[in-house]
Amino acid sequence: MPEANCDIGLIGLAVMGQNLVLNMADHGYTVAVYNRTTSVMEDFIAKNKEVEPSAERVVGFAELADFVAAIKRPRKIVLLVKSSAVLPTDRDAVDKVVEGLIPLLDRDDIIIDGGNSNWNATIRREKELSDQGLRFFGSGVSGGELGARFGPSLMPGGDQTAWAELEPIWKDIAAKVDPTTGKPIERNDPNHPVTVDEGEPCTTYIGANGAGHYVKMVHNGIEYIDMQLICEAYFLMKTLLKMKPDAMSKVFGKWNKGLLDSFLMEITTDILQQKDPTNKRRFLVDVVLDTAGQKGTGKWTSQNALDLGVPANAMAEAVFARCLSAIKDERVAASKKLKGPKVPKEIKGKKKLIEAIHDALYCSKIVSYAQGFQLMAEAQNEYGWELNFGEIAKIFRGGCIIRARFLQKITEAYEKDPKLPNLMLDPYFKKALHGAQENWRKVIALSAQYGIPTPAFGAALAYFDGYRTATLPANLLQAQRDYFGAHTYERTDQPRGQKFHVDWPEKDRPQLQV
Repeated sequence: MPEANCDIGLIGLAVMGQNLVLNMADHGYTVAVYNRTTSVMEDFIAKNKEVEPSAERVVGFAELADFVAAIKRPRKIVLLVKSSAVLPTDRDAVDKVVEGLIPLLDRDDIIIDGGNSNWNATIRREKELSDQGLRFFGSGVSGGELGARFGPSLMPGGDQTAWAELEPIWKDIAAKVDPTTGKPIERNDPNHPVTVDEGEPCTTYIGANGAGHYVKMVHNGIEYIDMQLICEAYFLMKTLLKMKPDAMSKVFGKWNKGLLDSFLMEITTDILQQKDPTNKRRFLVDVVLDTAGQKGTGKWTSQNALDLGVPANAMAEAVFARCLSAIKDERVAASKKLKGPKVPKEIKGKKKLIEAIHDALYCSKIVSYAQGFQLMAEAQNEYGWELNFGEIAKIFRGGCIIRARFLQKITEAYEKDPKLPNLMLDPYFKKALHGAQENWRKVIALSAQYGIPTPAFGAALAYFDGYRTATLPANLLQAQRDYFGAHTYERTDQPRGQKFHVDWPEKDRPQLQV
């Protein structure tokens, strides 16, 4: 058996796994690696020994038993294996790897699932391994390939004593931000990683069992709506203002220097100026087919919001927008039969309309984050977690896909009021919504007037208007439910919680003649 001189191990050498290994090695950790297909592991090590100085700290193993034996105790083993489990009873590839590891491990060893696993499966796995004296961690990893390589946002959840073992490594390899401004600290020299001393790490202990994977899921739900909102802003400029991609790129680039500064705005700016490699006279975005894929985490977020009764309608609309995009052939056929209003050849006040689209995007973005944090607030009650929303906002500031300037304001909002019921009620965001809502409404009105689909903008505004309305028409709805199903109702002139029922229709009420 090999000598136990590796600080941590990793199983699953797809792109994310490879990059995370190199990130850990950059920070001085000796990493044991294993892959089911041995040639993948061998190719990875051979390729990187030639170009990565830190790769000398990566040790490959063809046998799982040798891999486990080479890791210092208590062993820390990261899994980056594709998960498909959703229900607690589901068994998938992650479970198979765990089952193979269990006979080789010792008490208090730690398994860290870094994949996009469903939190229900993580809760089940944590309990099963705890009963066997082992510790299981579910850690969300966000940032894509570059994030994994140079600093992701990490969302760990599990046994808090295990976090004490994992914390130094996670803080070393996480993205770093300036604690004052919240801006990510870029790693300019690939051979010299940013250290904890140079910035605040984008990781923190999230909570027990499945909390880390749950927060990662909500991050992805926010990512869905954030991307959809940007796409709707792009589509309005394209359809209403007849702008070319390079002109839109300049607008997004300008916005990215202000309130809307974010990773997604940055890459949108780049995408819109990319020429088609097969024909340099046209832009690539114009030949990308308008059918969007999805891996499921946005759907999970919307499904869980329905399960918990949280009105995350804008997030759900982002998922439905992808579903609608997927039926391309049907839409093409329908476009020949279903007609809407004509978009004028020219819209007056182009500059003001671009400003209005900016405001609609910003207000809708505030709403999307408000829904995400409201969902997490309800989830902690449902699953028995204690979530620190200020800390969660902090770790979203760098490394992850939704990183944005205004996450610093969200951090400050929850630092001022940890029990803030809704982000829109924070003074900063309330002022922003009040100041920009006229333009927000103008954009949605124009979208409806000219038949341009902006489902996420519209859903976000509907949420804002619904949340700020003291009396909604649900009184009539509840009366309907009592009429046909005797579901009872509460009264405005009686204390909350008292239930009433009427025998509909009342016998002494005159019957209308039809």
